[in-house]
Amino acid sequence: MDSKNVIAAIALSSAVIVLYSLFFIPEQDPKNQNLVEKEKIERNSDTPSLEEKATLVTISREEALSKSERVEFENNNVIGSISLKGASIDDLTFKNYKVDLKNEKKVTLLGPRNINEGYLVESGFVTTDKNIDIPNSDTVWSLIGNNKLTDQTPIKLSWTNAQGITFEKQISLDDKYLFTIKQKIINKTNKRYDFYSYGQIIRNQIPDITDFYILHEGLVATLDDELIEEDYDDIQDKKFTKVAQKGWLGVGDKYWITSLIPPRNKEFKTTFDYKNKFRANFIMTEPLTLNENGSIEDKLQIIVAAKRVDVIDGYAKELNIEKFDLVIDWGFLYFITKPLFFGIDYFFKLLGNYGLAIIAITICIRLAFFPLANFSFRSMAKMKALQPEMVRLKELHKNDKMKLQQEMMALYKKEKVNPMSGCLPILVQIPVFFALYKVLFVTIEMRQMPFYGWIHDLSERDPTSLFNLFGLLPYDVPSFLVIGAWPVAMGVSMWIQQKLNPAPTDAMQAKIFAFFPLFLTVILAPFPSGLVIYWTVNNILTMAQQVFIMKRTTIKTTT
Repeated sequence: MDSKNVIAAIALSSAVIVLYSLFFIPEQDPKNQNLVEKEKIERNSDTPSLEEKATLVTISREEALSKSERVEFENNNVIGSISLKGASIDDLTFKNYKVDLKNEKKVTLLGPRNINEGYLVESGFVTTDKNIDIPNSDTVWSLIGNNKLTDQTPIKLSWTNAQGITFEKQISLDDKYLFTIKQKIINKTNKRYDFYSYGQIIRNQIPDITDFYILHEGLVATLDDELIEEDYDDIQDKKFTKVAQKGWLGVGDKYWITSLIPPRNKEFKTTFDYKNKFRANFIMTEPLTLNENGSIEDKLQIIVAAKRVDVIDGYAKELNIEKFDLVIDWGFLYFITKPLFFGIDYFFKLLGNYGLAIIAITICIRLAFFPLANFSFRSMAKMKALQPEMVRLKELHKNDKMKLQQEMMALYKKEKVNPMSGCLPILVQIPVFFALYKVLFVTIEMRQMPFYGWIHDLSERDPTSLFNLFGLLPYDVPSFLVIGAWPVAMGVSMWIQQKLNPAPTDAMQAKIFAFFPLFLTVILAPFPSGLVIYWTVNNILTMAQQVFIMKRTTIKTTT
């Protein structure tokens, strides 16, 4: 076998695995594809400005919440409140998700605008008529009717300006994460006005993000079927603007999404910018005309959700939001990643444990690749049988490289052996490996899900370490020395598997091959434990298949 080619293939495969996040993610450049906006849009559709006087203060969240009257909301999934000052949704906690496994504190996403962690959603109308008072962040709304928002009871807010124009908001909440806001303006004057409806998400500062290249966290949208992903630092450098006929926009974290769905079948302008705060907003490009003694209304939807696949896909289908499933960062291997998730989820529902589901999907993957692996292992068994002849040829033609290559190729042709066939299983598995890594990394379903024994979270690294005998010795080790039991098992299985393959005849190449399992053990130690379990089980199944094929090939050769 041409072991140089094999080494090159393995080195390339491992490099792709390790450096995928650096080199394989296509860079989005939606700015180059912005639509040319009409003059009237530029003139009339300025998004509502954030008042500079709303400075951040060093008070606690609880103090900030107490500074304004509030309407509480609650269903089975979320709890929080809406500030009557500004009518903004600025207090939301997920009832079913803990911050970590060590305590019972729940994940809180939204916060009041005047604290460092301020993160809120607001909506309303703007007008080009400077003589009309419109609600802003200081406006105190009146609550009419129900005093608590639930999935059974909507609420109504109202405010009337000095000109006799009344602004109303009817807010409803479903049993999951959807807020629906029906906005209305009632005119009791003898004048006509033009109003533009808008929705806006404000985030005061960059949150504690994962900052890993395979995951986008920041401002996101699909506008006219185009996926837009803007990092926080990108928006600090240059704002993004686009006019669209359909779509949605939002701000996404690893596991959480805050999103706006504009009124349907109407053109709107989306803007992502940074003016001491991050803003993701839309504004309708065509005005609603408020006639004398008349009224106008518009409706938008707000989804502040945990990125559960069934929830996100459910809203995409139920509300007919095209490509809303892309709030989950499936990556460019979408066509592998999402079906792989559904396969794992199916086995989870069957077996009750995501670790067992990963093992089950590993078996399915091995069965799918069975014909390819059979071909590869038969070829490798023949290569192993040819080792003595290959050694003889190398010794015979050690001073004539050209002649050696010719003789080797003649030998391969005569015995019908492909020296590169051993690399095929590795190369074919790379996309599946990436896809599984992506599933474990981005899906909230596997967050804080245990396996057996010491694995309490399949989305995190194996917490044990070889250097304190996996917890038997009474001391902790530095993070770079945390090489857990599962990574070690993976490395050992890879080393045993390597012994089943034809050994390189060159001494230096043999040393490189011997080092390779150790290299991957160290590299994969920080990876999610679910991924290492997959790789270990995959190695064991591969070895079993390889031993079986090689024995059959040996028997046939002998007979």
